[in-house]
Amino acid sequence: MKKKVLIGLSGGVDSSVAAYLLLKDGYDVEAVFMRNWDSATNMDFKGNPTLYDETCEQEKDYQDAKLVADKLGIILHRVDFIHEYWDRVFSYFIDEYNKNRTPNPDVLCNNEIKFKAFVDYSEKFNPDYIAMGHYARIDHSKEESVLLRAFDQNKDQTYFLSQLKTEQLRKVLFPIGHLPKSEVRKIAKEAGLITADKKDSTGICFIGERHFNEFLANYLPAKEGDMRRLDQTFIKKHYGLMNYTIGQRKGLGIGGSDQTTDAWFVVGKDLKTNTLYVEPGFDHPYLYSDKALITEVKWRGKKESKKYTAKFRYRQEDQDVTLTWIDDETFVVEYPQKIRAVTPGQVCAIYEGEVCIGSGFISEVFYQNEKRLYS
Repeated sequence: MKKKVLIGLSGGVDSSVAAYLLLKDGYDVEAVFMRNWDSATNMDFKGNPTLYDETCEQEKDYQDAKLVADKLGIILHRVDFIHEYWDRVFSYFIDEYNKNRTPNPDVLCNNEIKFKAFVDYSEKFNPDYIAMGHYARIDHSKEESVLLRAFDQNKDQTYFLSQLKTEQLRKVLFPIGHLPKSEVRKIAKEAGLITADKKDSTGICFIGERHFNEFLANYLPAKEGDMRRLDQTFIKKHYGLMNYTIGQRKGLGIGGSDQTTDAWFVVGKDLKTNTLYVEPGFDHPYLYSDKALITEVKWRGKKESKKYTAKFRYRQEDQDVTLTWIDDETFVVEYPQKIRAVTPGQVCAIYEGEVCIGSGFISEVFYQNEKRLYS
């Protein structure tokens, strides 16, 4: 008897090929398109409808997913997780910005929607596995399922999956995790899938490509404040701390000056005084740190204080770190080589070779035991 798989079909090439490969491997496949944002409206910070979104990218994605499902001869279900996304992901996203942190909604989206709400929904189908078109691998041969890096290191998505618990991995398949992106597109073309040349989606998870600052202003009214150098020299006014992140260059509106011809970068933010700190130079010393406090940790293995590698942002090269546990959900990570723009609110994913062993959220950042003005 064929094993049944329920796959998340997004309308993109990756999930399309994942579904195709599952069929080739002899699985009984059904697909689900997840609608997690109300494409018909934007809402303001009080939750009231504002502007009509004429692009309706999610609707276009659904039509593409339907064409792929029809081509493959599989059933496509459609489910709304709008309330779940708002309550579990977007509210947290806004709350983090209120705290002057730079959140990563894609990580929470995987935890709360794709591998929680979707899993709960899938129970009525009683599948043997659920599947997604992520670039990652899972080793089910061991006593506990292990999350591994994808073959294509440039597309590896374990950073976004790093907060998943072991029990969330047990019945998951990633059919394209062993393939490079070029091969995925080649397979899609050979299979005659309409998504073969479709560009990869970007932007906030499930919300899509929008002018971010304008979108955020619907929920968090900007509060103007001072933009200063670290020595308190006034530069100009900024238009809301939430619109800037550590290490940012674009959008500052500062040209050259008598003091320097170097480009200017955000080097600090002070929520108490609503001050944005900027300095010239990509490698300004204040952008570097050597230690960070990591909280809300999810871990899939033995908790040891020792050396690992880490990524502090997506696609960052592996960084050598030493990890020291404080309690079950908190550790300090040290990197004496110094790292640029380690940013509160972002994820610190920890690796042991090919294994992504867990992660937590960057809470505080230090250099030589002095806390940086990053929050």
